[in-house]
Amino acid sequence: MEPVEINAGKYYLRALRADDRIDDRPAVLAGFTDPISRRWLSHIAVHDLATAGAYIAQRARDWENETRFSWAVADQLTGALLGEVLLKEVDLAAGVAEAGCWTHPDARGQGLATDALAAVIRFGFGALGLTRILYRHETANTASARVAAKLGFTQVDAIDGTTTLVLRND
Repeated sequence: MEPVEINAGKYYLRALRADDRIDDRPAVLAGFTDPISRRWLSHIAVHDLATAGAYIAQRARDWENETRFSWAVADQLTGALLGEVLLKEVDLAAGVAEAGCWTHPDARGQGLATDALAAVIRFGFGALGLTRILYRHETANTASARVAAKLGFTQVDAIDGTTTLVLRND
C-alpha cells in the first residue's frame, strides 16, 4: 500500500521523509535521543543521522508490506516533524492493530499525540476495516496513559509494568 496522507486538523499526517525537499532525520534523531524518549522507547536504536535514515526507510518498507502504517505528524504550515503516530502489528484479515506514538521534545504537552492518533484511529476503523485497536504502554508512563484515556481506550491487562488497552469498533 502507498502511504496515505491525512488532514488531522491542526496537523498534517504524511509519510516520514529523508529527501531533497524534506529531511525528517534530524527531528527523528532528536525525538529518540531525548532523555524522556530514551526512557520509554529504549528498544528503538536511533543514535545518529544514519540510523534515523534507516528508521525512515524501514517505515516506507512497512507501508509496502502492510505490516505497519506510520505517519509523521507535521506542522500544517512548515511541514516540520513534530512526532509520529502509527498502527503496528497490523493484521488486516483479523481486523486488529496496535496504535503507537511519540512526540518531539519541543512539541510535548500540546495534545498533539491525542489529536493525531485520533485521526489514525478513524482511518484504521474506517479505511482499513479494523475492529480492534490495542494500545500498550509502560504503566509508569503517565503521558501515554493520558493519551489512551482521552481516546477512550479501555484497560484489558496490566502485567510486568505494561498496561494493555483496547478500543473496539464492532
